Amino acid sequence: MPLPFLTADRAFDEAADVALPFDDRDQWRRPYRPGPYRVGAAALLLLLASYVLFAAVIIAVAGDVAAATVCGVLAVLIITAALRLLRMGTWVSARGLRHVGFLQTRTAPWAQVVAARTVQQPVRWLGLPRTVQGQALVLVRRDRQGEQTTLLTSHGADFLGRSTAFDRAADSIEVWTEEYRPQS
Repeated sequence: MPLPFLTADRAFDEAADVALPFDDRDQWRRPYRPGPYRVGAAALLLLLASYVLFAAVIIAVAGDVAAATVCGVLAVLIITAALRLLRMGTWVSARGLRHVGFLQTRTAPWAQVVAARTVQQPVRWLGLPRTVQGQALVLVRRDRQGEQTTLLTSHGADFLGRSTAFDRAADSIEVWTEEYRPQS
């Protein structure tokens, strides 16, 4: 089974001289690989879901179909959360820039993008309330009167302890921005 989210770094490594290494630029792509903390959390959720599914089977064999259904629904919710956790991040295509969060997705067409730039600022550590000094890739949009939206941080689940991966991902998104946003 192909895993397209794992090909981002390989495509970048194979085409190191090309800023935008993808042939089909109309397809939404995450220009970086999910980090080990994000993948580890999703793996733990899937492990928990397997135990809940096993419990649902045992409960169903014991004869309590209603409780087995509840366990099955809970397992499906856990699996959905794990898959959504893996899908989170910043995606780019020729149509715009998309920031996928756990509960919502925001898409900015290139016509609305003023800039995407890396700044030094306090960032949240693994998305928790604690902040540390780090780098962030911020998006400035026309329709939000210059308000900055943080897309990536150097201390997020994808880049904690992987500063070169953050630099590569931020550079790649900045190149996509320069390539597709309208010049004013």
